[in-house]
Amino acid sequence: MPKGSRAVIPRVFDEKNPLKAVYFPACINRSMGESADYGKDVRLTAKTEKLLHKAGYEIIYPLNINKLCCGMAFSSKGFKDTAGRKAAELNEALMSASSNGEYPVLCDMSPCLYHMKETLNFQVELYDPIEFTLKFLVPELDFQPTDDPVAVFSVCSSKKMGLEDDLLQLALMCSNDVSVIDSTCCGFAGDRGFTHPELNEAGLKTIKDQIPAEVKRGFSTSRTCEIGLTHHGGISFKSILYLVDECTIEKTCKVDEST
Repeated sequence: MPKGSRAVIPRVFDEKNPLKAVYFPACINRSMGESADYGKDVRLTAKTEKLLHKAGYEIIYPLNINKLCCGMAFSSKGFKDTAGRKAAELNEALMSASSNGEYPVLCDMSPCLYHMKETLNFQVELYDPIEFTLKFLVPELDFQPTDDPVAVFSVCSSKKMGLEDDLLQLALMCSNDVSVIDSTCCGFAGDRGFTHPELNEAGLKTIKDQIPAEVKRGFSTSRTCEIGLTHHGGISFKSILYLVDECTIEKTCKVDEST
């Protein structure tokens, strides 16, 4: 189980920098900090801030960030009215933060991003960590792939968005040895792995057979899924953004498009 996380504190950004993105950390990642297997790694919200700044992006946080929610946690429990109200609040906050769609929006958890795409009703570019990294961060960073073997797991929402191949593509930019764990669903199912652990156990009954002995780290895009993957896989699973940060440096030579 993870530690509690510190609140996200928005900072003043440089208005003149053309590279701007709205960062909406999911409720889970705002409340869950590091787990024991994280070692010296920081919580995901801090890691994402670091990675965006490394790529030269100014981060825009929606107003009242620590009170916002996409509504999925309520919707999945049958509280449809509350879910709708929270979605409407987020809709308004992201509309304002993105300057009516001028800037892209990153959500650091694929299931929440998928729910946002289903429920929010404005024309703003919404991206999960895989899509955002490939489209916006790759052009601004130099990748230095490691020889350390890693594993990747595509969560259900990523599969629904057709991002399995994209996750593998991104992982191969970071590591020369990538194993893909094949499972239709890990069984954590949002937060149900906490209350019905047998679902998670059944979903990942073959996971250890799929992880080569030399692989010690795995990466995905959903915090609760990563908790179950770590528990049943016997290796540490974190967000793919940790691997991207580890294997990238600031671009040494940027092309001036004005010349």
